[in-house]
Amino acid sequence: MMPDKTFQLHDVVEMKKPHPCGENRWKIIRMGMDIRIKCMGCDHSVMLPRKEFGKKMKKVLEHHEE
Repeated sequence: MMPDKTFQLHDVVEMKKPHPCGENRWKIIRMGMDIRIKCMGCDHSVMLPRKEFGKKMKKVLEHHEE
């Protein structure tokens, strides 16, 4: 069984590798062809192609409530 890989805007996700600042929680701040995620530790943001994001994401930690 695959872990939950369904994500949406403003979800908090865990990536396979932690950010150099030491944090491993990222918030999805933009979705389209590319996905922009923001580090919850230092507010640095990174843009990844959707396919690459799917490979590097470990799991969804918090689902955003509408």
